[in-house]
Amino acid sequence: MSTIYIFLLHLLLWVQVPQTKPISLFDAKTFKGWEGDTLKTWRIEDGSLIGGSLTTDVPHNEFIATRKSYKNFDLRLTFKLQGTSGFVNAGVQFHSRRLQNPPYEMEGYQADLGDGWWAGLYDESRRNKTLIKPDSMAIEKVIKRNEWNNYRVRAENGRIRIWLNDSPMIDYTEKDKSIPQSGLIAFQIHGGGKAQVAYKNIMVEELR
Repeated sequence: MSTIYIFLLHLLLWVQVPQTKPISLFDAKTFKGWEGDTLKTWRIEDGSLIGGSLTTDVPHNEFIATRKSYKNFDLRLTFKLQGTSGFVNAGVQFHSRRLQNPPYEMEGYQADLGDGWWAGLYDESRRNKTLIKPDSMAIEKVIKRNEWNNYRVRAENGRIRIWLNDSPMIDYTEKDKSIPQSGLIAFQIHGGGKAQVAYKNIMVEELR
């Protein structure tokens, strides 16, 4: 096989397969591309997507979700979680779907947020357990409570990795082939406390 032929073949493959680039999921001004309780739970302030309240108990879990489904992706965002009482917790939901009963719940993976849960991988409304969690000492080295933190979630062909403030936290491979590896991306504010979470700089790169 000639060198020229190999070069032309590689060039053809490069042209046929588009290069992916990170795109913003949130325009920092509107709920375009998202759905959820935007009347009582979710609002937009200072370019951030904010859920919950620091003065009133959040009655139950609430999610704001993308309208588009994602399979393999690299998601990056910045979050701030605050709370004054009760259960202060939130999370980044993915490969998920809305439930009909109750209609405010979602089923799927969750990259967790909150003391005792940071950067753990929870299976929301399905297996209802933490699948894997990082070492607590690793968390304490990087977490900035009540401040902005960076989160990264990469899901690729059943392998899920989570980074907190650019530090790798978990690396999990799904062994159960019945678990869907595509679905909605969503953000949660957990019920049961006076808690508020803010998300911004939400970028996703779809992987081949």
